[in-house]
Amino acid sequence: MKLSIITPTYNRANMLGDLYKSIVKNIEQNQEVQQNMEIQWLIMDDGSTDNTMEVINQYINEKKLEIQYAKQENQGKMSAINHMVKYANGDMIIECDSDDMFSDNAFYNILQAYYETKERKDLYGLCFLKYDLKEKNIGNLFKKEETTMFDLYFKEQEDGEKALVFFTDIRKQYQYKIEKHEKFSTEARMYHEMDLKYKIKCINKAIMICDYKEDGYTKNIKKIFKDNPYGYFEYFKEILEKQNMCGVPLKKRIYVIKHYILFSYLIKQYKIKHVKGLKNKILYIILLIPGMIKSYYFNNK
Repeated sequence: MKLSIITPTYNRANMLGDLYKSIVKNIEQNQEVQQNMEIQWLIMDDGSTDNTMEVINQYINEKKLEIQYAKQENQGKMSAINHMVKYANGDMIIECDSDDMFSDNAFYNILQAYYETKERKDLYGLCFLKYDLKEKNIGNLFKKEETTMFDLYFKEQEDGEKALVFFTDIRKQYQYKIEKHEKFSTEARMYHEMDLKYKIKCINKAIMICDYKEDGYTKNIKKIFKDNPYGYFEYFKEILEKQNMCGVPLKKRIYVIKHYILFSYLIKQYKIKHVKGLKNKILYIILLIPGMIKSYYFNNK
């Protein structure tokens, strides 16, 4: 079995060491991984101005694993991943940010889950837990063994990040959609598209440790909203148009419609026709005016 790891990076030369060490540790400290798993690490440098290239060349020269490095003009994380997916030749693909790392036994857990599910044609991936630096689970344990990413967050009401490992043959059929030269689009938009045809297998084991930096996406979400309104508008529009909202609680429906109104305001495009279902249409009408007022203050704050 071969695992392709895709890492987009931008001016994170001083952080890549922890990720590299975690990959090497996973390989060297588990005999079954050494015997039954190959690792391919694909790194896309998204226009860094630091010494990222020199750092990666040091890792390549150590010859502890297969590493492929490429560099592009700064286009954003999603473009970087879209480019590197083409070069993935593993049985499975996992995306790992430059400020994250793999937990102990991560590759072993992936390997075991792969053997159990590799013949399944209805799954697009395996979903694992993520820990923070204190080894505390980010979010909740999975309630179901199989689900979709949409159902996980909108019906089962998960609120923490998870780690997805994709079956390569299915992952390569999809990409992150980027609107009007924006640099970011939520990963969930692609997940929801995959959800329409496939499911995920949930495993209550952690394979990734996250360290959220001050310059990262998670801590700068309001700026990201303002810089990428078209992509987020499409994301919430697609939820209202394509997803099965039966079983989505009122709080989550309001969340979706409020954000649909916000991004409608930011791109000046109000269309109730995208809102499917009587309940959602009623909520949209009720929330439209107060939502426009709140959106005005959000945009001008």
